[in-house]
Amino acid sequence: MLSIGVLKITETIQLFNCFLYFILISKVSSGANDLHFYDGASTADVIAGDIFFEILDPPELRYSYRIRPAKDFGTPFNGSVHFEKAKLVPTVPLHSCSDIINSDELFGNIALSERGECSFVFKTLKAQQAGAQAVIITESVDKWDDALDHLIEMVDDKMDLDVNIPAGFLLGRSGATILRTLKRLNKRYAIVNLPINMTHVPLGKMNQPPWISW
Repeated sequence: MLSIGVLKITETIQLFNCFLYFILISKVSSGANDLHFYDGASTADVIAGDIFFEILDPPELRYSYRIRPAKDFGTPFNGSVHFEKAKLVPTVPLHSCSDIINSDELFGNIALSERGECSFVFKTLKAQQAGAQAVIITESVDKWDDALDHLIEMVDDKMDLDVNIPAGFLLGRSGATILRTLKRLNKRYAIVNLPINMTHVPLGKMNQPPWISW
């Protein structure tokens, strides 16, 4: 009888521990790609494979933003890719699935496009044809869901297109905020540095946007 009682107590403790773990994960993991203080990951673990850029102007957007590079198309964000005080220019049309009409502002700078209407590879090609040196693609401004927002793994669509600029994916909440802020301020572009080195920056010191859950 004593051993049965001990067994039941042990089972109860195990269930309680599982419940506590579930509660902890629910509170910490508000998004699949958010940065967290409490998951035991180092800075290098958190940002492995991803890169960061920073917005210098307008001041309302002066934060560091995380993007996920395209997996198997375009060129990589390596040591030879460096933009200092470059323009981050929303494409017109924003989906960049047809000829881009603001190529004069895009030339030599970074395009900002939204997801939808065509493949990631085709968007990158159209930005490249417009003279952009890199492209950042974010979720559709009108369709993204905060609860499901995450960094997309952008892959080749096997259309054999000649794409030779780097591409990265930005969280929808960040993309939407950037685009809406630029529109509200009547600005056609933001000024950015890309990439910036965050490998040795402690998680608590990363200048993440306030709308990103920790």
